[in-house]
Amino acid sequence: AEARRATAHLAIANLQAAYGYYVDKALWDEAADLFASDGTLEIPGRGLYRGRERVRAYLHHLPSLERGRLFNHMQLQPVITIGEDGESAAGRWRTIMEVALPEVELRGEGTYENLYRREDGVWKIARLHAFITYYVKADRGWREGAVPMAGELPNFPPDAPQTVDYSSYPENFVPPFHYPNPATGRRR
Repeated sequence: AEARRATAHLAIANLQAAYGYYVDKALWDEAADLFASDGTLEIPGRGLYRGRERVRAYLHHLPSLERGRLFNHMQLQPVITIGEDGESAAGRWRTIMEVALPEVELRGEGTYENLYRREDGVWKIARLHAFITYYVKADRGWREGAVPMAGELPNFPPDAPQTVDYSSYPENFVPPFHYPNPATGRRR
């Protein structure tokens, strides 16, 4: 049982890292293939998309990777909790984002609180829930460069609005933790 949990932990870490690498290179189909058939993607301000094919369609509405564009999307600091059944899990990640478009360069940071499950014996993303801490214009800095969260995509509405109402920097918000404090056992 311990070996199976360790194997699951590694598989989920690799799954989430692969998502980040695919988003880096605007490989939208590869990123969508990581989702469970009924998986969800929630992006703050944009809303929630249900099902792998809706996730795929959403991703294809994002910019492509071309000369002068950059989408670095690092996945860091995993806290992965394997479910008692060994078939489901939750994970918290920090993401650092660097975005360069012809009109603007952005730096960003956020937290993922995700769910995972095995589908046909393969770990998949059951829920990817992004919480954006900040986006700032690189040339304006922290104090003057804060960028509000994006809104819904024109001509591609979500299946549901975002599930947690909050604002990014300069406001502060702590996304809910899926796990108790490892030292005290208390939940925040």
